Amino acid sequence: MKKKLLCMSFLLTFALFVKGQNSSSQKKDTSRFPFTVEKADDWTNLFYRNSGWFGADGIFSIPLSGVDKNNNEGNDSTLLLFGDTYIGEVKDGKPLPGNVMVNNTIAYIKGNDPNPSKIHFHYKQSKDGTPETFFVPQTSTVKKPQLFWLGDGFVNKELNSTLYIFGYKVERTGAGVFDFIEPGVSIIAIPKGSKPPFSNQRQIETSLNIKNATLGEGNMGAGILVNTKWAGASNPDGYVYVYGCIGKDKNLVVARVKPKEFESLSKWAYWNGNAWSKNINDLRSITNGVSNELSMTAFPDGRYLLVFQVLGLSDKVGMRIAQSPVGPFSDIIEIYTTPEWKEGIWTYNAKAHPNLSKPGELLISYNTITPDFWNDIQKDAHIYRPRFIKLKFDLK
Repeated sequence: MKKKLLCMSFLLTFALFVKGQNSSSQKKDTSRFPFTVEKADDWTNLFYRNSGWFGADGIFSIPLSGVDKNNNEGNDSTLLLFGDTYIGEVKDGKPLPGNVMVNNTIAYIKGNDPNPSKIHFHYKQSKDGTPETFFVPQTSTVKKPQLFWLGDGFVNKELNSTLYIFGYKVERTGAGVFDFIEPGVSIIAIPKGSKPPFSNQRQIETSLNIKNATLGEGNMGAGILVNTKWAGASNPDGYVYVYGCIGKDKNLVVARVKPKEFESLSKWAYWNGNAWSKNINDLRSITNGVSNELSMTAFPDGRYLLVFQVLGLSDKVGMRIAQSPVGPFSDIIEIYTTPEWKEGIWTYNAKAHPNLSKPGELLISYNTITPDFWNDIQKDAHIYRPRFIKLKFDLK
């Protein structure tokens, strides 16, 4: 878990000076990007709940159609992924005794309107109704218990519309919010049409936990760009790009693979700053200051928008504009100051949800937590949940 009270809407126009370009890509105009930002209270209120699911972090959104773009007319159903989740009953803002935490849950939402009747939350239950976790590492043992925090995912239309989700293996090392290690990454594969509790899931062990002598440690799966025609990409090249956040500088690294070869790790290639390499140790940072969860969105004008929490845990939601999925990138543009920070609530892991966005908008979420949230949430049930803003733009 990584993580200001007036609504501020503002118009910013800026000049971006981009240094250099990839020799294989034509330089795109990144000189102007007018936008405004405003709170999206209707979306935030969708996750203000008093029964069942009442708090979580994470929130990746995966269109089950496989098409992930703004104003997605084919968005019949979207899967939402959450990390550690609190389940129980809330009265007068406080959880009642008996509330529990599980390590991952989901929700389904129809369409791209924040309609409470269109969203349904799910968690696994034992035979007696006790909440349980959907996804548990197959490598977890009694002596060394592990849990999954979920990364990004996508529906792969070239592999029987299998749903793939990155799962970070987590081992607790103490009671503090940062007392954990992440020793590995799995890819969870779920066949098309599967329903909770996903008993037919497969777990693919990977080498995507990075220990780089220069960049530091971290995991692949922080964000995914499906840059294919069938996914609705504006300038498709036929690859799936998988991003990772590495080291104390929050370095962004990227790999890519053809969708048909997604499960074949030997087919993956890693960006070394100049070209694609088959050696994962050749990974180099394409930019930095990002967050452990983020998004890369292809815009219709050929540019790419990286959305993240500045330095992972801060009061700033930021973006960088890129010429290609591997950059070069603009400087950080701070688009929003989170009001919760002044209340002592940490904010973290901002990302965009194009599939849930309307024309000319980009819906962006960020998460909230406190340093002692295990105790604090028993006093205030609503400190730990997604918050939303809208980035409004005009690319004409």
